Amino acid sequence: SSSYCPNNTITTQHHRRIQSLLSHIHPDSPASFNTTSGTLNAPSSFHMNSTSNSTNSTMPSLFGAIPQAPVDPILSMTQRYKADSNPSKVNLGVGAYRDDQGKPFVLRVVREVEKQMVADSSLNKEYMPQDGLPAFYNAAVKLMYGEKLVQQLGDKIGGIQSISGTGALRIGFSFLCQFFGSKTPVYLPNPTWGNHYKVLEEAGMINVNTYRYYDSKTRGLNFDGMIEDLRNAPEQSVIVLHLCAHNPTGVDPTQEQWKKIYQVMNEKNHFAFFDSAYQGFASGDLDLDAFAVRYFVERGKEVFTAQSFAKNLGLYGERVGCLSFVSKSGQLTSAIRSQLKTIVRAMYSNPPLHGAQIVARVLSDKKMYDLWMEDLTIMSDRIKDMRKALFDHLTKLQTPGNWEHILKQIGMFTYTGLTVEQSNKMINKYHVYMLTNGRISMAGLNKSNVEYVAKAIHECVTQG
Repeated sequence: SSSYCPNNTITTQHHRRIQSLLSHIHPDSPASFNTTSGTLNAPSSFHMNSTSNSTNSTMPSLFGAIPQAPVDPILSMTQRYKADSNPSKVNLGVGAYRDDQGKPFVLRVVREVEKQMVADSSLNKEYMPQDGLPAFYNAAVKLMYGEKLVQQLGDKIGGIQSISGTGALRIGFSFLCQFFGSKTPVYLPNPTWGNHYKVLEEAGMINVNTYRYYDSKTRGLNFDGMIEDLRNAPEQSVIVLHLCAHNPTGVDPTQEQWKKIYQVMNEKNHFAFFDSAYQGFASGDLDLDAFAVRYFVERGKEVFTAQSFAKNLGLYGERVGCLSFVSKSGQLTSAIRSQLKTIVRAMYSNPPLHGAQIVARVLSDKKMYDLWMEDLTIMSDRIKDMRKALFDHLTKLQTPGNWEHILKQIGMFTYTGLTVEQSNKMINKYHVYMLTNGRISMAGLNKSNVEYVAKAIHECVTQG
């Protein structure tokens, strides 16, 4: 170019550089560069053989043995719903809150905080540390365990930012696989969130088991079966516990039952890995929903907790989460943090910034926190209203069976008790999209469709 070669002249130094480059490209029969004409004199062997491309195009693909992955049942259900033109269609499959018009709900507090952030010229878009935004994860830990307990624990407790709750589970189990061993027994409730199994597999855990949880006869907790299975599990097993609003059943232990679960966990020296996706969203009370993990930690139990802000702050797409950990000493907690940072560095380097800044501001500003509590109450109360409305409609229709479990279950989901056949009929005949295990999202119900859904359930139960 003219900037590299003043006055478009080729100097001796440039000639040597070009000639050296050509000799590297084709060492056996190098091309030459004519400095006078500025042209390349290349031997015939220097040109690419036109047959090489056609030969490569007929070779089998290196990806030829890769099978098609199974479709995610929840995501595929959403796609089917969107493609359905029936005006009566209802989406009860998606695990995200909807308002009474069936629209996504951005919390008022999130809108307010984002306005503040736009006006704050001190904010930037720099990389964060591997463990994330300290203002976020310190506030998240206090939210989960309570300020008093955090003060008592001091440096025995810590947390790091994660890519929502799924990311917290993933890095947590990668850590456990590395330091507890891949063959360590891990126990999941039966049933559980379907993605738990894939997360454990990808983390390298190969000894995955289940403990009894749901009783299909009572549509409640199989507490005796759960306790028996926890007792029979090998000592120092890792037990995954849904903190509140169990997914998919909506069935939670009572506080007295949690105390018994702790007793057995302590006797067998099991390690508790809590999964918290619904703190505050389940009951509307952040402290009540965190009872179990606080009860365990107050009594000296070491725990991991995967914490998500997708549901309770409506930050689904921001992927904001925290993995917190409690150990016997500050030295151990520091070591855990250092190893988790190493895992994060190799996996995604560092977490995203925007959502963490939102949560940090909500949890550190009393005015914003109070507005969040109002938003939480709006969401949790609407879910409770929809439970009662669905129950009332089924009762009025005299639908066979006992439907009180709809009122007793908690949180976003209800395990209806519908069979696979009945669930498929709900989808194919009535255009009510739900999981075939009978799970429905209560957030998908509203005043405009709850009666229609109740009638669909009634007809599926009475007509078989």
